[in-house]
Amino acid sequence: MTKFIVVVGGVISGVGKGVSSASIGKILQKYGYSVTAIKIDPYMNCDAGTLRPTEHGEVWVTDDGGEIDQDLGNYERFLDQNIPKSHNITTGQVYRTVIEKERKGEYLGKTVQIIPHIPEEIQKRVLESSKGFDFAIIEVGGTIGDYENVPFLFAMKALERKFGKENVLYVLVTYLLVPRHMEEMKTKPTQQAIKLLSEAAGIFPDLIFCRGPFPLDDIRRRKIESSANIPSESIISEPDIDTIYRVPLDLEKENVGLKILKKCNLYPKANPNWEEWEKLVSNIVNPAKKIKIAIVGKYVDVGNFTLTDSYVSINQALIHAGANLNVKVEIIWVNAKDLEKNPSELEKLKEYQGILVPGGFGSSGVEGKIKAAQFARENNIPYLGICYGMQMALIEFARNILNLENANTSEVNPDTPHPVIDILPAQKELMKNKDYGGTMRLGAYAAILKKDSQTYKLYEETQRLEKDQEIINKTSSERLGNLETTDNVILERHRHRWEVSPKYVERFEEKGMVFSGHHIRESDNMKLMEFIELPSHKFFLATQGHPEFKSRLDDPSPMFLGFVRACTS
Repeated sequence: MTKFIVVVGGVISGVGKGVSSASIGKILQKYGYSVTAIKIDPYMNCDAGTLRPTEHGEVWVTDDGGEIDQDLGNYERFLDQNIPKSHNITTGQVYRTVIEKERKGEYLGKTVQIIPHIPEEIQKRVLESSKGFDFAIIEVGGTIGDYENVPFLFAMKALERKFGKENVLYVLVTYLLVPRHMEEMKTKPTQQAIKLLSEAAGIFPDLIFCRGPFPLDDIRRRKIESSANIPSESIISEPDIDTIYRVPLDLEKENVGLKILKKCNLYPKANPNWEEWEKLVSNIVNPAKKIKIAIVGKYVDVGNFTLTDSYVSINQALIHAGANLNVKVEIIWVNAKDLEKNPSELEKLKEYQGILVPGGFGSSGVEGKIKAAQFARENNIPYLGICYGMQMALIEFARNILNLENANTSEVNPDTPHPVIDILPAQKELMKNKDYGGTMRLGAYAAILKKDSQTYKLYEETQRLEKDQEIINKTSSERLGNLETTDNVILERHRHRWEVSPKYVERFEEKGMVFSGHHIRESDNMKLMEFIELPSHKFFLATQGHPEFKSRLDDPSPMFLGFVRACTS
């Protein structure tokens, strides 16, 4: 049966539970076991789609159209799996389902209470998501002591009661603070977290991952051992490191995989081979070459802090490409609003080997992004546009090459005389009926590539054409659209509403813009533009999708690989 590994956090949030969970899963895979991962988010939202990226971080999009927590991204990147949206469980989802069941009379007149009905629904979702796997890693978001965590911890303890202790293992990820005025690593917050975990749900950790700025020393290890009554071999040092991809390697130095298997009464099915992973990590840390890339976005500044979590997947996709090319990609976060306020800031973009404009919504920073795309095109600097970044590049081209004055997206300017980016007629009908969700393209959509294009060559080179063809042949979904063939079709995830207006496509093509990929919508055979490129440019590619969501350390995104390679030449 499935073994459950429950990962909880103490002291503070953002301590690295997601990476720790993903690393545990990767290790168990190397030992020959099938693994999946589940993220529990105690907030009342039903999904992350309406959360502000500057507060919550990036919204991760799944193949099946889920807008969920960014930790699912770490799971997919480490496990090399496409994880469905059902693997993200929120308080809002659980309570909504329980209330709907009560309204339908499914509880047969019983009094519906938080205990036991909420934990029962949580368990049901966990069991459905873990079916067919040897291990299910369950990360409980937030910190120990949060009120909203209690039903989830209760549900995890109930799994232990139901299936036995040998099938449920608990991992506490805690942070050992080093106050500046003392310069001493403090274990008291960790001791309190263990105490709270025991009091809140009767859970006692089997393993403790001790995060901190320095490795755990013997004195602190013995202190935790004596105060928490847990053997020292179960206390794992997990200090800050140079790249998250080193975490599974460091955990294996403390035999975490074998310790987990022993506690679960299991033996290795395979001899772990980390050679390729170690090589890529080495390329990240000790690259042969370095380049600087400017990411021009809007979710960058909040008060005195820079929030790069809004673009974590783009960051990781660049790291993946760099690791495979033995190049360190230094990312400089450029606030698009600064380019709007002070056009002279544009000249600073010459300092970078590449310019990337990522996805986004709304009017904030739009003119700055358009100027960045223009600067890249006119100065032959490699450019990669992601979703909104493709739309900004087309608006710039329309204004300056097609001479369409005040061309824009109707999202920003509904009265623009040239809406080269627009809501299409079928979507407008849905919006009239307030069916806003139906107007959005979410999840993996098929794109038919032009065979003589640079885009096609990149997807062919990286074997993505072959891999996606296998998926397409096994899939029946309206998101595939109408396909005449599958030998030049790829799949990328989407999260957008506005599209390239078909009215302007021919005019773009007449001036040299190549639409190197398109999707044919099943409902009305509408051709939606997915990729653009400028053949005369060193590298000027953009896509309506989000290829960063399918990038892996050992299988980088074709678009990002091509971009980074162009930046190095």
